[in-house]
Amino acid sequence: MVVSKLMVRGLLVGLMAGLLGFGFAELVGEPEVDRAIAFEAAMDAARGDNPKPVLVSRYVQRTWGLLTGIVIYSTALGGIFALVFALSLGRVGAVGPRELAALIALGAFLSVVLIPALKYPANPPSIGNPETIGQRTALYFDMLMISIAATVSAVVLARRLMPPIGTWNAAIIAGALLLVVVSAASMLLPDVDEVPHDFPAQVLWRFRVAELGLQAFIWAVIGLGFGWLTERDRTEAD
Repeated sequence: MVVSKLMVRGLLVGLMAGLLGFGFAELVGEPEVDRAIAFEAAMDAARGDNPKPVLVSRYVQRTWGLLTGIVIYSTALGGIFALVFALSLGRVGAVGPRELAALIALGAFLSVVLIPALKYPANPPSIGNPETIGQRTALYFDMLMISIAATVSAVVLARRLMPPIGTWNAAIIAGALLLVVVSAASMLLPDVDEVPHDFPAQVLWRFRVAELGLQAFIWAVIGLGFGWLTERDRTEAD
């Protein structure tokens, strides 16, 4: 398949995922952000602090700002997804385009989203010490890079072990390697806990679930949509 055609397809599917993801975020995530901001405002008022200046209105943040951010992010993911798909096609065994796209999307969600989030879960925008944002960001990216490297290494190992020991045994060994590496990294990297002790646990939990849900939704749309279009394209060509 022509890489340029796959790239265009990936960008378009990513764009569609972003538009749909905006609706998901607005419906599920933004109410929890509003509650977190209200909590911060109440704490500032209780301490007698003046309200913090707002450079961008909350309306713009949750409408055009949110839409722009999600669309750019998901479109870029779609392009990267297409490149990975093009490199993987024909190199991971006898799987069709639809199955391959689903596997890549699942692997990406696990390595890029879920594993780093288990160590450093997302917090609402109003939570956290502004003075430590650089340190927290660096730690998150350290965990992200370790997760991606461990996942890629596990896939390479599984491919090499498949011929002598079979697909099932190779998958178990590769999965065990991935689990050991990310567990060790999680234990060695320092913890970050800057959530105020009186912050509503329900709001925090719902925000984190919404964040993971949004990421899962975007990756699902990209994987399933890209796979369906590519499978249909190949069927029509045959």
